[in-house]
Amino acid sequence: MIKILLAVLLLAGVSLSKVFVAKWEGPITPITADFIDRVITKAEREGGKVFVLELNTPGGLVDSTRKIVQRFQMTPLTVVVFVYPPGGRAASAGAIITIAADIAVMAPGTNIGAAHPVQLSPGGRREDGDKKEKDVMAEKILQDVLAFVRSIAREKGRNTEVVEKMVRESLALTAEEALKKGVIDLVATDLGDLLRKIEGRKFRKFGAEREVELKDREVVYVEENLKEQILKILTNPTVAYLLLMIGFYGIFFELYNPGAIVPGVVGAISLILGLYGLSLISMNWLGLLLIILGILLFVLELITPTFGALTVGGIISLALGSLFLIDPESPYGDLPKSVIATVVLASTAFFLIAGRFGLKAQKKKKLTGSEGMIGEEGEAITSFRKGRGKVMVHGEIWNAESDQDIKKGDRVKVVEVKGLTLKVERTG
Repeated sequence: MIKILLAVLLLAGVSLSKVFVAKWEGPITPITADFIDRVITKAEREGGKVFVLELNTPGGLVDSTRKIVQRFQMTPLTVVVFVYPPGGRAASAGAIITIAADIAVMAPGTNIGAAHPVQLSPGGRREDGDKKEKDVMAEKILQDVLAFVRSIAREKGRNTEVVEKMVRESLALTAEEALKKGVIDLVATDLGDLLRKIEGRKFRKFGAEREVELKDREVVYVEENLKEQILKILTNPTVAYLLLMIGFYGIFFELYNPGAIVPGVVGAISLILGLYGLSLISMNWLGLLLIILGILLFVLELITPTFGALTVGGIISLALGSLFLIDPESPYGDLPKSVIATVVLASTAFFLIAGRFGLKAQKKKKLTGSEGMIGEEGEAITSFRKGRGKVMVHGEIWNAESDQDIKKGDRVKVVEVKGLTLKVERTG
């Protein structure tokens, strides 16, 4: 009977209550803000009633967080942030996003808080300079974030005092503690439990009281698209760093062996992707310049061997550049020391081996061209008159000259090449 009634309602044009669900794991970045905006826009366009964001994040950028909060406030949808799965967290920027939801929910075993802002310079590292100036700037940023979270907490009816402690004192809470202290609204084990618990729940939005109605609901999952997935991978510091190094080596190999093509193409693509990913991460330009200098020093060692002096400089420059490239406290994560050590050692080995083979190639007797004729033996096919005659070398007849008396049939050896004339001497 219920199925028949639902069918009649659908035929009559009455649609089910649509719940749009999206999941984000990782730092809060511009990519996150764009992803959430895309999902909310899709939900608004397709008649959605509720938007659920499953969140698991270590934190991220304040600017991106503000954009997400603004999008929450502008949409007519009921916005639910669900800190999930168990073991996950909504730290730093994630905590601000959670308390900005119309309904904030956490799974058992998750935690929220530690939202004290970390000041980063445009280059991606902590700002240096006068300590007093740094303290003033840090205080300005702290007060700005405090005002931001206070306004959100008051609007959503949350415990302002505890929320402020999350920012000022880096306070972190478990799901049960957050519920008890009035930071979140519910604790739910999974999405199904969440949807059951928010049914009929009342909250305020746009200055009016609203109620969640989810009878005959339809859940629509929205995944990250290909572009977002690629950008998310590129903003992984380790991936961006490795792409950068592969790019340098691919281009170097192409220049060292012109015509190989594949290394050059792969290197160029990797270099562009690596630089783009690092630009999104807000890399330190000093670190990038030191890496480039390190590569150049390695190359110069190959061209003008200095018995290791340039190689040592290249190792130091590459190691320092790699360490400076990404700030250790970046919301995107940092470069593991093991990855840096591996890249530096591999780079050193690569250029030392390349240099060794290069020197061997320089010392090796040439087998082609005019220089390849020197040392080759042949036979005089005419007697030399006035020091000139003809010889057969490699099955070819050459004009030749010699300071010795050479008769037809004598064995000769090439000692010099002068244009199209060989200078020879008798071998016996």
